[in-house]
This record gives sequence, structure tokens and C-alpha cells, in this order.
Amino acid sequence: MEILDLSAPLDTDKAWAPWWARTRVKRQGHRFGALAVFLLTGLTPRFLRHRLGWANETLSLSSHGTTHLDAPWHYAPDSGGKRALTIDEVPLSWCFSPGVCIDMSHKKDGEAINEADITAWEKTEGHSITAGTIVLIRTGMDQWIGDPAYFTTGPWVTRGATRALLKRGVKITGIDAWGWDGPLSHMAQRARQGDGTFWESHYEGADTPYCHLERLAGLDQLPTTGFTVCCFPLKVKGGSAGPSRVVALLGPPGERDRHGY
Repeated sequence: MEILDLSAPLDTDKAWAPWWARTRVKRQGHRFGALAVFLLTGLTPRFLRHRLGWANETLSLSSHGTTHLDAPWHYAPDSGGKRALTIDEVPLSWCFSPGVCIDMSHKKDGEAINEADITAWEKTEGHSITAGTIVLIRTGMDQWIGDPAYFTTGPWVTRGATRALLKRGVKITGIDAWGWDGPLSHMAQRARQGDGTFWESHYEGADTPYCHLERLAGLDQLPTTGFTVCCFPLKVKGGSAGPSRVVALLGPPGERDRHGY
């Protein structure tokens, strides 16, 4: 079995992320660790291997500030006529399922990914999306991670396409871009020039409970089918999302990977 990492790095992004979406990783080295040991225990560096203590990091980020899984609570307080699930309430069975990867990297900035695109992919691949499948949309936008354009550029998935997937019993979708509905500026422009609807595909989750993965990376590694997605989120109490280490498992379950594990 081979394990493919589909997660973006978690690191300080002040140099390229807008102020409202920044993550900070503050690193405390081994020398600082020696000071921490002294302050906590009174032990001097002579008690420590190489006179060094532990390394540590402190993180400052929103639950949406890196690769993450959105909960229905993110979209609205109610979903499907009931109180929406928070991320700690999302069934873990949703988060470990067969996946498909739909290549939409030909879509241009601001272009829609609609239901017809999904249907055409199924016809071309000879594969029908069934209940429980985790559907990943590849746009290629992960190439812009580290550039301000990551937050302002990219295609988007329509409410119709989202609804069509949910009607088939899909519980989790995902995209390798900043957001499922596209950049904020694009959403605002569509709302002003169209029917006044903002954040339309997220709001579909207020009618039918579902989760989606955002800020994925490396979907170009994946085949179209024949893999399992594992996307367990951090158990944030009452959270609207949870940062996740998302991976794809290739090969029959139980098969050793190329490293022998």
C-alpha cells in the first residue's frame, strides 16, 4: 500500500496570506527547551543530553487556516431541519472512504465547475459516483500556495453540482483551492451581477448535511479512482472546521508500501 500526502504544509504565511487568513508557527528550539526545563523543574543544562532540552512550537491559526474539513456548522446553524453538526460531531465513518479525483485543471480563473462537468467525467471514465464516495476536485490551484494569487484566483463548484453529488449520497467533497465556492472577490461579483446569491455551494449544506475539504494539495498524484481517502479532522469542540492531515491510500488494504510498512 502506498500513502500519498494531500495536505498543504502548515507554516507561517504572513508574507503572502491576507490579514484575515494568516497562520503563525512560532518555533522554540532545543536551547529554549533547556531554559523551559530549568524554569519548570529547576534542573540545569548539566542534567540534559548535550545540554539541550525539548523543541516545541506554538501555533496561531483559524480552523480554516490550512488543509481542513468543514463541518455543516460552518455553513449555517441548522442543516436538514436539525441543528447542524459541529466538527467534533461529524461521523468518523464519513472520513475514511473510497475516493475519486475529478480533473478540472483545465478550468480557468472564475470558471464554473457544474453538474454537466461531473456527468461528462463519469461518462468519459466509465465510473459512476456512488453513496459514501469522497469526491475530490483537482483544479491545480495548489501550485499557487505561497503566492497571494492563491486567495484571489481559481474556478468554483456550483450549487447545482454540489446538490447533484449530495443527492447521490456523497458526504464529503474536496478541492485543491482556497475554497469550494472560489475566491471571495469572485463570489461577491457573482452575487452583485447575478441573482444575489453569495456562498451558494456552502449554503447547500444548510439543506443537506455534508462536509468539504479545502486547501488540499498534490491531487495530481492521484489516479481517477482506486484509492481510499483518510481525512480525520482535529476534534475542535463545537468547531466549524478542523485542520486535517489528508492522505490517500493506494493499493489493496493490508498491502505493504514500498518502504515495507
